[in-house]
Amino acid sequence: MNGIHDVGGMDGFGKIVIEENEPLFHEEWERRAFGLLNGALGQGWFNLDEMRHGIERMGPVEYLTSGYYGHWTATLATLLVEKGMVDAEELESRTQAFLVQPDREMPRNENPDLVNHMQMVLKYGASTHREIDVIPKYQIGDRVKTINISPTGHTRLPRYARAKYGVIQAVYGAHVFPDGHAHGKGEGPEYLYSVRIEADELWGSNQSEAVYIDLWESHLEPA
Repeated sequence: MNGIHDVGGMDGFGKIVIEENEPLFHEEWERRAFGLLNGALGQGWFNLDEMRHGIERMGPVEYLTSGYYGHWTATLATLLVEKGMVDAEELESRTQAFLVQPDREMPRNENPDLVNHMQMVLKYGASTHREIDVIPKYQIGDRVKTINISPTGHTRLPRYARAKYGVIQAVYGAHVFPDGHAHGKGEGPEYLYSVRIEADELWGSNQSEAVYIDLWESHLEPA
């Protein structure tokens, strides 16, 4: 969808500061957010694409000021309410109780099977590759054009790369199509491609650089 999260190709956000020896987590709450969101994903309460779409629906100011794990916390709250795991009133009540007593003991739920499952997922990943009975529409070297869309829902086609010409660099096989998967439309696997788009095509920069973008077949049309 179009929104503040789609910052590719935008400027004016200031210098990128790289923190030397950056820790995995800056605060304990970030560690908890990491565990909570992955635990919810591991139990199948929602999928990765739904998780990303939840972040996309954050308000612009909240998105720009909350940081990486703030985004995770926000989408977790949104999705748990939408999926009926907790209602909005209970979530607000628990939040207010924690703000009053931030050091109170939190209830624990030991689930060794879930821990083992998530350790395997984090170590080896969860493949989105699927086998389908059709051949890819494009081959390496084919010239293509990205479609021009302004969706209200989730898409993996960034705003700055729409209606642009490029060349197929790799064919990855069929993968879950996130644009539909984020909205309960099933996996709908399609072929996934690496598309090389020159910098001057994207921004008229007259430079020799290029951007490689992974896009699904539905994002492309013949040039």
